[in-house]
Amino acid sequence: MFGKGKAPFEALVRKLERLAELNDEDRQALTSLPFTIETIGEDGLLIRAGEEKHHCGVLLEGYACRSKSLGSGGRQIFSFHFPGDILDVEHILLPQADHDIEAATDVSVAWVPSADLRKLTQERPAVADALWRDCLIDASVFREWVLNVGKRDPRSRVSHMLCEFATRREAAGLGKPQGAELPISHQQISDATGLTPVQVNRMLHLLVAAGIIADDGQRLKIMNSDALREIAAFDPAYLHALAA
Repeated sequence: MFGKGKAPFEALVRKLERLAELNDEDRQALTSLPFTIETIGEDGLLIRAGEEKHHCGVLLEGYACRSKSLGSGGRQIFSFHFPGDILDVEHILLPQADHDIEAATDVSVAWVPSADLRKLTQERPAVADALWRDCLIDASVFREWVLNVGKRDPRSRVSHMLCEFATRREAAGLGKPQGAELPISHQQISDATGLTPVQVNRMLHLLVAAGIIADDGQRLKIMNSDALREIAAFDPAYLHALAA
C-alpha cells in the first residue's frame, strides 16, 4: 500500500505540529526514527490485548480502531484512528497491551522501537509535550464516547460518531466532512455505539431518508454535514487541537 518515495512520518509531523511548536531539529529527529513498514488487511489485528510490545505503530494509510472483546464474542470499539496517529503511544512506557488494535480498512503501519521514541521524548521536550497532549486528547475522546454510548439516543449516537470520524478525517488532511466517504461498516458502527445491528440499520435508514447521508452498503457518504451536526449536537471542542 504505502508507496516508495513517500515520507512515512509526514502525517505524524503535521499532527504533532498542531499539538506543540516544533523546530527543525524536532522535525528531523522525528523523520529520522528507525522503522519497519507492515501492510495488514481489513479486520487484521495490529496489536492483541495481553501481548508485550516493544514497538509503537504509526498509522501511514487506512483506518484503525481500538477495541476490547468479551469472552462471549461481544466487542466494543472505543476510538477510530487516522494516518499520522501513533496507535499505541502508551507502549513507550507500558509494554503490555491492554486492548486490541485492529485494521478497520486495509492499512500500512510503521513500527518504531519504543526505546527510540522514549529516547526522543527525553531529548526533544517539544516532541514530549506533543505526545503528552496527544494522550490527554485521547482521554478526552474516551470520555465523550462514554457519554455517547451511555446517554445519547440512538440517532444522535450514530450521528455523533459519524461527525467525529469526519472531523478527525479532515484534520488528518483527508478532505472536508461535506461529501466525505466514510469506509465504516454497519458492524463497526454497531460495535462503536453499543447498538444492535438492527438498530444501526434503522438509524442509517432514517438518515438516508432525510438526505443527510448516502449508504451503498460498503461505505457511507455525508450529504449534509450541517444537518448531521445538528442531530448530534456535535461540539468538536473535546477534540482540542485534533479538530484544528
